Amino acid sequence: MLLPDPGSQLLRQQIERIAASRASVLIIGETGTGKEVAARQIHELSGRIGRFVAVNCGAFSEGLAEAELFGHEAGAYTGAQRAREGWFEAADGGTLLLDEIGEMPAVLQVKLLRVLQERCVIRIGARTPTAIDVRIVAATNVALEEAVAAGRFRRDLYYRLNVASIRLLPLRERPGDIMPLARHFIEVYRPTRDTHHIELTPAAVERLQNHDWPGNIRELENVMHFAVVTCRNGLLDVDDLRLPPGRPLVSGSSLSASHGPARDPDELIVLREGLRQLLASGQQTIFESVTRLLLTTAFAYCQENQVRTAKRLGISRNVLRAQLKRHGLLQQPSV
Repeated sequence: MLLPDPGSQLLRQQIERIAASRASVLIIGETGTGKEVAARQIHELSGRIGRFVAVNCGAFSEGLAEAELFGHEAGAYTGAQRAREGWFEAADGGTLLLDEIGEMPAVLQVKLLRVLQERCVIRIGARTPTAIDVRIVAATNVALEEAVAAGRFRRDLYYRLNVASIRLLPLRERPGDIMPLARHFIEVYRPTRDTHHIELTPAAVERLQNHDWPGNIRELENVMHFAVVTCRNGLLDVDDLRLPPGRPLVSGSSLSASHGPARDPDELIVLREGLRQLLASGQQTIFESVTRLLLTTAFAYCQENQVRTAKRLGISRNVLRAQLKRHGLLQQPSV
């Protein structure tokens, strides 16, 4: 689907240029902006004959992730009854998307770097390396530069992955794509209603265009799916859109313009002023202090329950545990 917004057209051209190379690619963008879609386009335009394999680096525990990525031999560990290829071997000749790369444990970062350098993998329990031809596309919704500066992500791995980079604009900065995407999702889900046509009222169009879409394309798809299910007589109106009370969409391409004080809740306005005072104080460890304060406050608020804390902060449990350990907030078992 070709999107009309100038930002999307430039992105398409960039993907076409990058796809023709063998370079590793780092895709950066907020949650829901379509990072996996972009990775699939790179693969499809690359001419590679192997599979496209997508792996969420934040979905596995540290112990399981190595076996999933690199595979294992029979008897390599308890429960490994037969040999199994990992995701790298599964993507041989194709493309491997490492989504949420910023959540990869430090131990695996070292092994991934070795794979990128030597172009081979060693299964758990094996002694002989297996040569692979895999193009790596990594994706993240966090600033890896900050993770590198804080020591949470290897600098050499960052440069290995960031040979070519693609930054996906959030939907609020691509207003020309909102209605084409909305109509596309209507056609995707319309067959579930067994109707030949669904029309948007002018009020519904205005509401869609004025929403700032914090969940980006994924949020828009969910909204349109629900609206198609609930609309009546082939007419989709404002009441069918499951959206909070509207806030005007601020024009302009900069993040600062789209997140100005007038759009933030009162609590964030107060917090921003406090942060400005902290920045003006000249303190040298502001990032560490604010991060620790956020972690301790959230952890205490959730009664030191890691699952609830991670969900409340919108991060994975692996990331939360790593941060808690780093700041000395995770109690070690007594010996």
